[in-house]
Amino acid sequence: MGELGIIGAGAAGLMAAVSAAKENPAWRIFLWEKNPVCGKKIRITGKGRCNLTNNSTVPEAEEKIIRGGKFLRTALYAFPPESVMAFFENAGVPLKTERGGRVFPVSDKAGDIAEALIRTAKSFENIVFVHEKVLSVQKKDGGFAVITPGGEHGVDRVILACGGASYPLCGSTGDGYAFAEAFSHRVEKARPSLIPLITREETAPLMGLSLKNVRLRIEKTDGKLMFSDFGEMLFTHFGISGPLVLSASAQLDFEKDGEYRALIDWKPALTVEMLDARLQRDFAEKQNRDFLNALEDLLPKKAIPVMVEKSGVAPHKKVHSVTREERMRLLSLLKAFPLSLVGTRPLAEAIVTRGGVALSEINPRNMESKKVPHLYFAGEIIDADALTGGYNLQIAFSTGHLAGKSAVRETV
Repeated sequence: MGELGIIGAGAAGLMAAVSAAKENPAWRIFLWEKNPVCGKKIRITGKGRCNLTNNSTVPEAEEKIIRGGKFLRTALYAFPPESVMAFFENAGVPLKTERGGRVFPVSDKAGDIAEALIRTAKSFENIVFVHEKVLSVQKKDGGFAVITPGGEHGVDRVILACGGASYPLCGSTGDGYAFAEAFSHRVEKARPSLIPLITREETAPLMGLSLKNVRLRIEKTDGKLMFSDFGEMLFTHFGISGPLVLSASAQLDFEKDGEYRALIDWKPALTVEMLDARLQRDFAEKQNRDFLNALEDLLPKKAIPVMVEKSGVAPHKKVHSVTREERMRLLSLLKAFPLSLVGTRPLAEAIVTRGGVALSEINPRNMESKKVPHLYFAGEIIDADALTGGYNLQIAFSTGHLAGKSAVRETV
């Protein structure tokens, strides 16, 4: 019989504990968590609904992984989305699939996912929960010493599942990076991903405006296309957010490129010619109105003053006096509303962390360190992240499953 220490009882750590307990009931598994409640970050994901995975194939999921897709292939096949769904269904949580393959609990309560993991883990007699902060992990006597304020605990193998550096109030404060570096692992700089973006332009007049069925394009300053997709976004007091923006942020590198240009197509279903014909019809019907009062059928009320100002057309100019050149300026704004993107919100606000333990130093077949035998990694601590849609929790569950199963094998 051996002893396994898992540092962090989030999505990856809890799944690792369950996987290890199933794989080898003879091993004792100690699960260290500094928070009084396990799975704290799970409970706030998906705006409290928890988009736990995506109802997709492994190749489809791999395409949505921005960094680390090929590395994660073994883990994803070992515990694919269908297995994650089956796990929670069997744990008593009915699931539903929504737009884009996003999977949620029928209850729309993220806490149900966290509690199902905890309940499953507690059903194994060989899993021991330890609510204590881990100060360090060290090699000792052929195994490891886990150091806490309460003393030192020796274990044979260790899984670091401490999370990244986003949402620090949930416990992800980057501790795991320090533990990994103490074992001479290279840690890629932690940066935000799936994060709202800051614009140079003042967006307060548009704050709270939610746009549906728009297209967002983001280009480098040299015109190279970085992102283009169709969906929903939101204006905030600092810039833009929402599903489209969060996905876009995962593919941007402000440290490298400085800034970007965003272009919003408010009417992507209409060609320029179709939209111009629509404008001319609206203007013909409202020819005696002020320009400011002639756009309510075309734009949300909050957007009209901003669009009028940017068009350069006098707000109270009668519609019948609007020139073709002025109409073309409005048309251009409707099809490519420009914003200068100058950065992201702080890392603490990111849904996931970009960066972490270098993948080149981890064995993808079992999540074991290539530098330190019997040391494993799982979840957000590694340098892998994906787009929105449930893929990041899938990464946590898959790597946790593989690490847990591998760590307690008698021959590894």
